[in-house]
Amino acid sequence: MSELKHRVTEDMKNAMRARETARLSAIRLLLAALKQREVDERKELTDADVVAVIDKMLKQRRDSIGQYEAAGRQDLADAEKFEVTVLEAYMPQGASAEEIAATIATAVTQSGATGPQDMGKVMAIVKPLLAGRADMAAVSQLVKARLTGG
Repeated sequence: MSELKHRVTEDMKNAMRARETARLSAIRLLLAALKQREVDERKELTDADVVAVIDKMLKQRRDSIGQYEAAGRQDLADAEKFEVTVLEAYMPQGASAEEIAATIATAVTQSGATGPQDMGKVMAIVKPLLAGRADMAAVSQLVKARLTGG
């Protein structure tokens, strides 16, 4: 069992003991998603796999928050925000803007990218290094700007 998955399991036990129902519910959702991915892929997840699952769940929650707030359902938005805080506790420390810029610069050099047509090569190098530590949509925009000379 990956170290991160073990931590999630221990946190679930602690939430059960403390009778923290909202926190327990969020952790159980995470564990169910992890178990589903293990069954689908027929392998035990690494910490990187666990971070990828959490990142996907965070994106879903953030999308839901926007939709709930637009629909005037603050109660549901607040529930999603709570789940986001629980899930974020398992994410690695975010990358700084300088670290992101340096990673992109290194990837451009390594891939030999010369223009926007090489964006896929650069992202293939950048993604594993920054996944879970930076918003990949924003990173993609930075890569695009760098390759178009913007």
